Amino acid sequence: MNIREMTMADYDAVFQLWFGTEGVGLRRLDDSPIGIAKFLDRNPNTNFVAEIDHKIIGIALSGHDGRRGYLYHMAVRTDYRRQGIGKALLQAICAAMKNEGINKLALLVFSKNQIGNDFWQSQGWRHRTDLNYCDLSLSDENVLIEI
Repeated sequence: MNIREMTMADYDAVFQLWFGTEGVGLRRLDDSPIGIAKFLDRNPNTNFVAEIDHKIIGIALSGHDGRRGYLYHMAVRTDYRRQGIGKALLQAICAAMKNEGINKLALLVFSKNQIGNDFWQSQGWRHRTDLNYCDLSLSDENVLIEI
């Protein structure tokens, strides 16, 4: 297995992996080629793919605002799970964030995504109940893509 930084050349394979993974919430604009290109330009060193034989089997999309790091989408193909790929992607993100001076990471997981919630808990992430998460969509076009 090889873990490397994601590039826009990976977009089609990454999108198909996201689209085929239960629990990943994709947005029409944010996760489009234009949206991901903008994200990668802003966060060139904190996004990774895992591949075997040049085939993408895992993806971790993360970035930071200079103060906090955030994980946005992480997925491993179902037939490659429980082989340490998610853990390796997470380690790559943590190393990249530390290298950029980021000391804390956050993420959101859909409450109904039990596989994802179990994974993050197994990796030492703390579930917080003291916060309310709120969002505001600035574009009616940026709807969730049905998976």
